[in-house]
Amino acid sequence: MNIRNLINNEFSRNIGLLTEAEQIRLLESRVAVAGAGGVGGIHLLTLARLGVGKFNIADLDVFEPVNISRQFGAFHSTTGRHKVEVMAEMIRDINPQAEINLFREGISAANVDRFLDGVDTYVDGIDFFQIDIRRLIFKTARSKGIYAVTAAPLGFGATLQAFAPKGMSFDDYFGITDDMEQLEKLAAFTAGLTPRPYHLNYLDRSKVSIKEEKGPAVSPACTLAASLVATEVVKILTGKKGPKAVPHYLQIDMLRRKLHKGYVWGGGKNPLMRILRHYILKEMRKTME
Repeated sequence: MNIRNLINNEFSRNIGLLTEAEQIRLLESRVAVAGAGGVGGIHLLTLARLGVGKFNIADLDVFEPVNISRQFGAFHSTTGRHKVEVMAEMIRDINPQAEINLFREGISAANVDRFLDGVDTYVDGIDFFQIDIRRLIFKTARSKGIYAVTAAPLGFGATLQAFAPKGMSFDDYFGITDDMEQLEKLAAFTAGLTPRPYHLNYLDRSKVSIKEEKGPAVSPACTLAASLVATEVVKILTGKKGPKAVPHYLQIDMLRRKLHKGYVWGGGKNPLMRILRHYILKEMRKTME
């Protein structure tokens, strides 16, 4: 990789907000992103334009017409094409020297170690409902001493949670245990993602189906999530005002003009979070009826 040439040309306008040393660090860093759809795709493109030079990308799906409303690699021209291949092409169109490893089979226990080998930061872009694979990746990242970042697009807003390898674990923050049923895990995950569920004020809940694993999502929320994640990754990789890991969280709702920087004392053990989790679980069960 010709780093000097990249800094003088493709990424010259980053300099001034990033130092040359910080830009070099980004170009030399490898970020793993699991999920190349609604948030994962725009995470990848935003990080590539910031000058992250190496990626591991995992997704087992192809683009479909229903993805066009919010997935940044989805076009009529890419319908039916594998998501990781499309996103790799888009990254190389930004930085032809980018080093990219593709995991077309998605992530499983068989390849999660390989997916995270040599990685500096992990970025979560997995579908909301794939809770067990998400837990596996976060647990493995922690064991390898890797920061992991997730941002959920919610309504016209997003949340941000960063997990430090020596801080509170994914399961402890969300209050998830192995003996929970799948719906309980999803309820706990939802409660931890959105301690202040601003979007419920305007969400049409009849359009949410747990059984069909689908719900409404819009592109501005995905774009916001990518901005939050990319900035957090810059902090992690360059040491620029180090990130505030969980139980700290950040939540924004642009439609309601709400911003909250919070701290969930005790994570999943917090009594208020348990109440919220119980309420969410009850609402989820209704959608299964």
